[in-house]
Amino acid sequence: MSIPLIDTNILVYVFDKSEKEKHSACANLLDRCWLEGEKYAVSVQNLSEFYHITTQKIQKPLKKEFAEKIVKRIIEFDNLQVINFDENTVLSAIEINKKYNIHYFDALLAATMRESGIFKIYTEDSDFKKVPWLEVVDPIVENLNEI
Repeated sequence: MSIPLIDTNILVYVFDKSEKEKHSACANLLDRCWLEGEKYAVSVQNLSEFYHITTQKIQKPLKKEFAEKIVKRIIEFDNLQVINFDENTVLSAIEINKKYNIHYFDALLAATMRESGIFKIYTEDSDFKKVPWLEVVDPIVENLNEI
């Protein structure tokens, strides 16, 4: 059984407290990794997007030094596998983009996941549901269903 990938939006909500339900659900998901030992994956793309979004785009941006520390801790943490892509992944992403008509960077993430043997993603992004080999779980909806 492969480990699931945590998408950028989920990582961002852990540190963006402007939407309390989303923050709580995503923090609970990551706590299962940090505190309980569950293993997840993130991609280099997710880490780059996380840094940019949390320092530029959220209501209360993080200080760049703090966001950098978070990225370093994620990279160093054994329960988070960091996956990457190469030039062949880009070609695969282009095919996924054309075939399933999803945003290119979502296609790149899907291609990176497939090459790494990862077929489950925690995300709020419904575009991934167009990719037939991916199991898409929205932890925010999942958390609300548990209440």
